[in-house]
Amino acid sequence: MDIKTFKNLAPKLPAEIAVLMRGPTGVGKSHLAKQCAEIIGLPFIDVRGSTMSEGDVGGYPDIEGMKTTGVMTFCMPSWFVRSCREPVVLMLDELNRSLPGVQQSFFQLVLDRELGNDKDGNPYKLHPETRVFAAVNHGSEYDVNDMDPALLRRFWTVDLEPTNQDWIEWAGPAGVDAVTVDFIRNHPEHLRVDPSSVDPGTICPTPASWHRLDDSLQHMNMAPTELAGSGAEGLYALCSGFVGTEAAIAFHEFIKRYESVISADDVLGGKIDNVKAKSLQASESLGVIDKIIESAKTVKWTKKQALNIANFVKARGGEQLVYFWNALSKSQNLPNIQALHKHLGTQVVEIVRAARGLDK
Repeated sequence: MDIKTFKNLAPKLPAEIAVLMRGPTGVGKSHLAKQCAEIIGLPFIDVRGSTMSEGDVGGYPDIEGMKTTGVMTFCMPSWFVRSCREPVVLMLDELNRSLPGVQQSFFQLVLDRELGNDKDGNPYKLHPETRVFAAVNHGSEYDVNDMDPALLRRFWTVDLEPTNQDWIEWAGPAGVDAVTVDFIRNHPEHLRVDPSSVDPGTICPTPASWHRLDDSLQHMNMAPTELAGSGAEGLYALCSGFVGTEAAIAFHEFIKRYESVISADDVLGGKIDNVKAKSLQASESLGVIDKIIESAKTVKWTKKQALNIANFVKARGGEQLVYFWNALSKSQNLPNIQALHKHLGTQVVEIVRAARGLDK
């Protein structure tokens, strides 16, 4: 399931339905749960099961209380107490890397929505509107415990398969540098490499590692936007420690030559002639088209801008013209669609008919 579909469905589930996200490390499962909490409008609590012992979840005996009541009760962890007192989104992270005793406590939490007991033997219950999300690392490269089938069937289970577009749409509003986003748009093969496909111990890029790299670059006053067209000493060495050798080389070269990368404004302003448009590689022109589509979502194009866009897309022709038209239609910006239709409508129909063999 892609991220957009997950974010549309998960927040709408009943509060008592626990959600289990499965996927490789670094695809953003924790971030996704936090985004769902923001959509729902609840505080987010992240609990990492792999770092806990059984008592860290199920509580420790309240020795002082026993002296007064003569009954054994348990001091419960703060995250659980808050989840009982008020509605929150409770994230149980790295569930299948947890100790068996921790998993059993999580099992009770998911199944019965309760843990521990008071002096009368009554269990402490989650707030009725508290929602439980959980995540497991999924894949042959991980040293994990198998999920108990009885626990697994208590979840709405989703195998996450984030797309490059998912990451691009998330990255901009999240503050990721525009050049970093543009790199992934033009080189999607570097967003994530399956660790099981390389030698053990090899540093591989993931969506999370690109985020950490970008945060580090901005913190060090080495934001890619500021380095565009030149690069900087130590840039490659820094990048390779986050995303590995191949991605670091490609990213370093991309930043050094970024001044030649075409923006949506370049096309809208008529700065790209037909010769330049036709000379672009397919990946470069698709990146430009994606930028234009992003502009279509928020900007109402003038007649001149619409003509400039049409000329650029006509120069690319074929599949890319159809790709542009389909993406523009999905933007639901009717004025922009109408402005482009008179320039491109006939060509799109002709290309589709030819592809279907209907022009004979």
